[in-house]
Amino acid sequence: MSEFKKNFEDYRPCVGAMIINKKGHIWMGLRVDIPENVEGPGNWWQMPQGGVDPGENLEVAVVRELFEETGIKSIEILGRTRDWLYYDLPSDLQNNIWSGKYKGQKQIWFAVRFTGNESEINIDPPKGLNYKKEFLAWKWMPIYQIADSVVPFKHDLYVQVVKQLKVYALSIK
Repeated sequence: MSEFKKNFEDYRPCVGAMIINKKGHIWMGLRVDIPENVEGPGNWWQMPQGGVDPGENLEVAVVRELFEETGIKSIEILGRTRDWLYYDLPSDLQNNIWSGKYKGQKQIWFAVRFTGNESEINIDPPKGLNYKKEFLAWKWMPIYQIADSVVPFKHDLYVQVVKQLKVYALSIK
């Protein structure tokens, strides 16, 4: 959910990146943790996102997360969401993720322009570093499709991200 929450400590601080290519399309990755009982990967796409380390600057965190999850280094930060956006995990997941410490995540999202070559993109974590593989595949997607491509509990959050950051994607075209 994207409404204001009073208990900030109940939500894991996180950053997300809307990576925009030269055509104004958005980078989306197919999550590795698709449950076995799901028919097809329809709603298991997402933009890169990840936790903020204690004391870490948000811009530093988004650059780090982008590299860890996608190998991307060639970016220009264009803007960010005004305030924290929130989503709640479904109740059956709350006890299993992050040791039950959080109800969900509070996120600041950044719009970033991808300035590199697609050969830079690598969803396999660099060898020798302790990064977890997040994505099975990736693709560029029109901005109007991304909210309907994510798991239902993140849909409203993605609508808010698109609403606040679409100006950066639309201005590239």
